[in-house]
Amino acid sequence: MGNRRNPGHSESEAEIEREIRQGRKFSLGDAISRAAGPGVLKGGSPVSPVRQAEVEIEMWLRSQLADVGGPLEVVLHRCVVTSELMLENLGQPLVVLAAYCRRVLESDRLLEELVRDVDLEWGRMMGERPHFEKDGTPPHADDPYTIELVRNAVSRVLERLAASKG
Repeated sequence: MGNRRNPGHSESEAEIEREIRQGRKFSLGDAISRAAGPGVLKGGSPVSPVRQAEVEIEMWLRSQLADVGGPLEVVLHRCVVTSELMLENLGQPLVVLAAYCRRVLESDRLLEELVRDVDLEWGRMMGERPHFEKDGTPPHADDPYTIELVRNAVSRVLERLAASKG
């Protein structure tokens, strides 16, 4: 009685039953992939387009920015991938990076916010109190991320992006 086949069972269902009976642990993921059929991901990537764009920006910054793994890289990456620009242009992540850099360089307020975030990240990474620039006073002698340094770094990012295009 137990060996009888239900006429409604397909060959794939019978195969699933055999695997279960062989003592193999069978997960919900196995069942879903079997139900979807072979080649369900054929031609597609299991990595989302958002994550692909994030990784492309991350890898480009790591290879081109002098601040590898440092607070400027971390903050710049985070700001770019969470911007509205990113959602509007997932297929062109380096164009998004360039647009974000231009926007920062065109606005003193955005540049100051970026520097403040970089200073905070530096303080967190180093376990030290960050040095913030104040209007009308020169930067602290130990401040590794001044407004001018970050402006120059972001400008170099734009130059390298432009050079890599053609």
